[in-house]
Amino acid sequence: MNIHIKNGRVIDPANKIDARQDLFITDDKIVAVGSAPASFNADRVIDATGLIVAPGLIDLAARLREPGFEYRATLESEMEAAMAGGITSLACPPDTDPVLDEPGLVEMLCFRAKNLNCAHVYPVGALTVGLKGQSITEMAELVEAGCVAFSQANTPLVDTQVLLRAMQYAATFGFRVWLQPTDPFLGKGGMAHDGEMASRMGLTGIPVEAETVALATHLKLAQATGVKLHVTRLSSAAGLALIDEARAAGVDVTCDVAAHHLHLCDIDIGYFNPLCHMEPPLRSQRDRDALSAGLADGRINAVCSDHTPVDDDAKQMPFGESEVGATGLELLLPLTLKWARDNKVPLPDALARITADAAGIMGITKGGHLGVGARADVCVFDADAERIITRATLKSQGKNTPFLGMPLPGITRFTLVEGRVMFESDAQ
Repeated sequence: MNIHIKNGRVIDPANKIDARQDLFITDDKIVAVGSAPASFNADRVIDATGLIVAPGLIDLAARLREPGFEYRATLESEMEAAMAGGITSLACPPDTDPVLDEPGLVEMLCFRAKNLNCAHVYPVGALTVGLKGQSITEMAELVEAGCVAFSQANTPLVDTQVLLRAMQYAATFGFRVWLQPTDPFLGKGGMAHDGEMASRMGLTGIPVEAETVALATHLKLAQATGVKLHVTRLSSAAGLALIDEARAAGVDVTCDVAAHHLHLCDIDIGYFNPLCHMEPPLRSQRDRDALSAGLADGRINAVCSDHTPVDDDAKQMPFGESEVGATGLELLLPLTLKWARDNKVPLPDALARITADAAGIMGITKGGHLGVGARADVCVFDADAERIITRATLKSQGKNTPFLGMPLPGITRFTLVEGRVMFESDAQ
């Protein structure tokens, strides 16, 4: 099928394109940008006047809740949410039930996702068997099954010897290791950022040191082994400073930040709002501002949704007893656009953090850009239109987010995956 997307502002950060141009698609590939190729006859024309035409978005952290947690969300519901959010590729953490530590489980997830013909799902395999931190997984077999990296998800790896061996093995074969830095003892029993707000509310605090102590260990071991390390969901200014120092020393490290950490801080917990119960916790205004500045200048490489659907019962609890997490697939684009607008960041730079830069971290070459021959994954959106986020507007089975009731910019009009229009909206 031939598709002609006309009159749109094409923004392709990877190829440094920001111009009013037409995009031409044949079957599952982009065949031209600008002028139509010879003998091209469109089967469908999409008028993108006043809209942005960008590569399909890439999310580095989206829990799809399958297998094992279908009562919270299903692959079908979260794929629908991804399409509504313009996300065409996403990484799925390994903390499913059972854990993604065997090739058969990874192949099953990939098979299920492929049969839905929606977003491309890239599983992140478990670094250790069962995420128990005792023995490393068969990484080579998991890569063959479809894994793009290895992680402990939110489970700290306490045994540093096991972590060292895992990094050595991964470095030998060029596998990527993604780690969220959390010291299990410093953060034990914690509910919120260890600051004035937590003290006033009587909540057990999680100090910044819970992040920096673990991060310092990860960076030292990465330096010793030469592994490709990606730090997930950075939450503090001190953590970013450690990464700056490590890079200066030659460590191969990238990092991302969850979209909600760019907009919220511990003050937003308000009167014990369980929708703001996150992991890592919402930290101070200073931390939030430092993360925002780091993303703007490129020291933080990408934004992720940290999509974690939680059922209503688990959130309608006292703050400390509520389950951590929030839905985010459909909010990745709006929250990134709002961050860019609030901080006067050029739109191409902002989009790079959720397209080309994220693709580089994941090791994707077919997506994240609109170059000729690239996979025709495209997001067409209205950057100026706003909508109020409500439970009814969210396609995800998880309806819990601290941004409910807030107006956010950016409405996805079309989402194309491999040249197929998978989502279309005329909503204003």
